[in-house]
Amino acid sequence: MQSVSQIAKEIVAREGGYVNDPDDPGGATKFGVTIHTMRRLGLDLDEDGRVGVSDVKALSPFQAEAIFIEHYFERPGIGALPAPLQASVFDMYVNAGARAVILLQQVLQSFGQTVAADGVIGPQTLAAARAAFDLAPDHLSDAYGIARRNYYLRLADRRPTLRKFARSRAGGKGGWIRRAEEFISPRFHLSADDFEDRVASWG
Repeated sequence: MQSVSQIAKEIVAREGGYVNDPDDPGGATKFGVTIHTMRRLGLDLDEDGRVGVSDVKALSPFQAEAIFIEHYFERPGIGALPAPLQASVFDMYVNAGARAVILLQQVLQSFGQTVAADGVIGPQTLAAARAAFDLAPDHLSDAYGIARRNYYLRLADRRPTLRKFARSRAGGKGGWIRRAEEFISPRFHLSADDFEDRVASWG
């Protein structure tokens, strides 16, 4: 089993360096840490009295890893989930916040568990996750990864400006889809033809 530090390092590597895409609601971002997160945490790295783009650019990978571990793994309680779920939920929490937990809760509901989809990992969610894992230890992680992939695709269906994150310029799988499929067994990956059919309506 990977340590949380190893998972955080992989997330930082996956997120890449500084970007400031006008279509990304996160704004200026480095290693997956947004300017909004840095402002919320008061990370004035250049000590000029304000948290701005220069602070985002100054962020180190080690600082990003520490932020992720404390605020996106430990505080939400991801470490209490069944171990095979932790990396994928952690990765999506960095990418989508509490939506990662809501999605998990919806998956647990589909496994017959009684749990509110409120985005909070509490006793009810933990009990449901453990019960679902006991029932289907070989399927729960894949089910979550597939639901995550479908979430990104539906998001791109609704918001054309976000399609570039789900489909590459060459027409293949974009970063969101490749990222989700890193946590899905290869037998459940979309083939190139299946992906092309799925996004054909995007034009």
